[in-house]
Amino acid sequence: MVKEISPQEVAKRVREGKDVSIIDVREDEEVAQGKVPGARHIPLGELEDRYSEIDKSREHVMVCRSGGRSGRACDFLAGKGFNVRNMTGGMLDWKDEIEKG
Repeated sequence: MVKEISPQEVAKRVREGKDVSIIDVREDEEVAQGKVPGARHIPLGELEDRYSEIDKSREHVMVCRSGGRSGRACDFLAGKGFNVRNMTGGMLDWKDEIEKG
């Protein structure tokens, strides 16, 4: 079972300057339209080859458009022993959160 985190909680952590590792698994053209501040971009299709770049000692928040791909990324990384959370609703809900202020 994948652990989840709300866009509201991620936004709060970012606003408060907390040390939060965010990994965006969307495609290049999607990320070009905007991403969570400070997020690192590793497309889902590259994750299997690049997961060794991710610090296993930290918790990571996985992000995509709506939560599906990031959920798959969480499943994969959790299977490799990583501490990960899926941002529910993805960037669609993040944009709503940002618009609320």
